Amino acid sequence: MQWRNSPDRYGHFSVILHWVVALTVYGMFGLGLWMVTLGYYDGWYHEAPEIHKSIGILLMITLVIRLAWRFLSKPPRALPGYSTFTRIAAAAGHALLYLLLFAIVISGYLISTADGKPISVFGWFEVPATLSDAGVQADLAGQIHLWLAWGVVIFSVLHALAALKHHFIDKDATLKRMLGKAS
Repeated sequence: MQWRNSPDRYGHFSVILHWVVALTVYGMFGLGLWMVTLGYYDGWYHEAPEIHKSIGILLMITLVIRLAWRFLSKPPRALPGYSTFTRIAAAAGHALLYLLLFAIVISGYLISTADGKPISVFGWFEVPATLSDAGVQADLAGQIHLWLAWGVVIFSVLHALAALKHHFIDKDATLKRMLGKAS
């Protein structure tokens, strides 16, 4: 069992972090779309946003760990068959995904703390509010959060399609490496 990345493949820890973040983002996207449709008297009206906030904070922590891990355990080198364009596109795509993910959790934090109250993470700990300007902050951050969420979902689908293209059309080891399998 290889936990660290090697020059030829991603280690188990990177693979686990990748899929935990991916599944969490899609789950949060669905939860977010669903919870904004709830009426005030719905039983989930107050509970769903609290779950969404708690998972969002845990996602932020996971993203920080994932980014730190990327520096501690370097990703595998590019495959020799990659063109210059593919190498640049992959680097730019990964950077954009990280940027979008961090922007989403930050905008979510700004929505959640606009009233000056801390975020309780499942009752385990609280994250204090640092910036608060109730109406303006919540509205602007909410609009940004929604657009960023759609952006990361659309871009991550393109990311997945690129991995499938590498596997089925280019017939290279990109997808296998992403799944932690030997190339």
